[in-house]
Amino acid sequence: MSSLDLLHLVKLAAERAGEYLRGVERPAEPGAWTRKGGHDFVTEVDRTAERLIADVLLAAEPGSRIVGEELSPDVVREGLVWIVDPLDGTTNFLHGFPSYAVSIAAAVDGELQAAVVLQVTRQEYFTAARGAGAWQGDRRLAVSAIADPAFALIGTGFPFKDTSSLGDYLSQFARVAAQTSGIRRPGSAALDLADVAAGRFDGFWEQRLSAWDLAAGVLLVREAGGVVTDYAGRTIGAEHSSVVAGNPAIHAWLLQIVSS
Repeated sequence: MSSLDLLHLVKLAAERAGEYLRGVERPAEPGAWTRKGGHDFVTEVDRTAERLIADVLLAAEPGSRIVGEELSPDVVREGLVWIVDPLDGTTNFLHGFPSYAVSIAAAVDGELQAAVVLQVTRQEYFTAARGAGAWQGDRRLAVSAIADPAFALIGTGFPFKDTSSLGDYLSQFARVAAQTSGIRRPGSAALDLADVAAGRFDGFWEQRLSAWDLAAGVLLVREAGGVVTDYAGRTIGAEHSSVVAGNPAIHAWLLQIVSS
């Protein structure tokens, strides 16, 4: 299948999950939440959304495999693999804070080919296919042209699953805050990376993300002309990794800041 064929499928799957998430009753009482970690929750809503996505993708390509936090968290690279986060920003969803997304990427033999990030509450689709650019609807996306950190707006994610590295992160935060026009933390890495692709954020960093958090966003940023690496400057794909993203100039600056 071509990257555009794969994009068609991931968008269909995201649409199905998005419709479900907009219609489902939010489990506002913590008794309905399952604690995955100290500050990390999952609900039956997450699990149902992932099953809906899997039904669409596996029906279209029965020999393919799903990588996702709720159903199959082991990262695989061989063949056609769908990397799925059915509800990125679960804590936001549980509190009624309107910043959460469906994130789906397709990879073939470890190479990202197609991606969609759906901002659920605004029904805002960010899509990308390898070699065909990144798009928001019919508008082609491009990373920002801001090269001076003093004018840059930077996105980030706090280390909430494992706070043992919080001290290092706070040092990074202080260095970035001192040299930029602002830092934002909306709470969905998939949307943060989509915002880098759209030029809303000039850069983004987070100490540790899972493959399903970042895969779709990585392709969006790259197809919009940006750069995404780990803290060592290594090009990353669908994997568990630290993340530094941005337009080329801000990425280079931010990488130096967070890795020093």
